[in-house]
Amino acid sequence: MDRMTALQVFRAVAELGSFAAAARQLGLSPAAVSKNIGELEAKTGTRLINRTTRRMALTEAGQIYLDHVARGLDALADADQALDSANAEPVGTLRVSAPLTVGLTRLTKAIPAFLAQYPGLKLDLHLDDGRIDIIRDGYDLAIRGSNALEDSSMIARKLAVMKHVLCASPAYFSTHGKPITPQDLQQHQCIRRLSSSGRADVWEFHKGQQTVPVTVNDRYAVTSSLAVLDAMRAGFGLSLVPYPYVAQDLELGMLTSALDDWDTFDTTLYAIYPSRELLAPKIRVFLDFVMREFQQT
Repeated sequence: MDRMTALQVFRAVAELGSFAAAARQLGLSPAAVSKNIGELEAKTGTRLINRTTRRMALTEAGQIYLDHVARGLDALADADQALDSANAEPVGTLRVSAPLTVGLTRLTKAIPAFLAQYPGLKLDLHLDDGRIDIIRDGYDLAIRGSNALEDSSMIARKLAVMKHVLCASPAYFSTHGKPITPQDLQQHQCIRRLSSSGRADVWEFHKGQQTVPVTVNDRYAVTSSLAVLDAMRAGFGLSLVPYPYVAQDLELGMLTSALDDWDTFDTTLYAIYPSRELLAPKIRVFLDFVMREFQQT
């Protein structure tokens, strides 16, 4: 049995749902397709496909095996493409995950120009603040914000460090006054961004050797940074947010910063992608693109 051929036959049968359709796609006889599947099942010692004369369906073990086989064959295809030329033209579908606000404030305006460079490339950009499993969910690359990136088998490329700033609208500060010390925040109406990181309900401020943690007194907590910005602009309260998200508002006077003599925590942004010795051209060019975009500001 040619193991590679058998794996390709198994994938084709599973994805097309038909031995005959797989035979036509691969240019093999139906008998050859059936033989490859039988030999693969004998090699693995597992029933992969239940079939009758009228229908077929993957077994539970077959579905698990297909997931691994598909990833392996795709990785081999990417490796072959990478070896063809270091400057191979990127083609195919690139699936990327990024936090919503990061994507909207730092990437989406530049993406049309990026795609115009590579007509053979299709981009599926998923903007979502939820945590995803890159391998399980089938992504090629993810952008993540963290100041304590977990150990993993992934490669992490540092994109930027985002400092945070405490701010609110001029109207809010006119009514409630500006906090002079971090402790003053206990008397203010805070807007909190809900997060799974464990730090969103406690804001830390640093000055020299002094660290002051403040438990946030909030009436409004929301998962989206964009919603936090809307509430601040409306004069509802103050919040601690990454500086790039509010840089334009601060410049235009729509928001005003406070406690400027105190430092707060930073969020480091990384580009995360599966650890491979050979990087697919589509991932390589997108990685170069995001590195340039984050280095500009």
